Amino acid sequence: MIYVTRAEYAGEYKLSLSFSDNRQGIADLEQALKHDHRPIFRELTDIEKFKRFRVDADTVVWENGLDLAPEYLYQKLNL
Repeated sequence: MIYVTRAEYAGEYKLSLSFSDNRQGIADLEQALKHDHRPIFRELTDIEKFKRFRVDADTVVWENGLDLAPEYLYQKLNL
């Protein structure tokens, strides 16, 4: 199982991520946030809210409760 070991804000809607297999890269989440109309996603289109995240339970979790599967984030990496 792959999991997130580090996450840092990388500008706009991007996260710099490291994973348990030592893979690293930038995940751009802009399209995911702006095209998903559920309120939990739309709330994070506010950059200041987007920046408030932490690594918890093996993935990235935002203050509003949104978490994305580590496998999804892994697939979003732009190396």
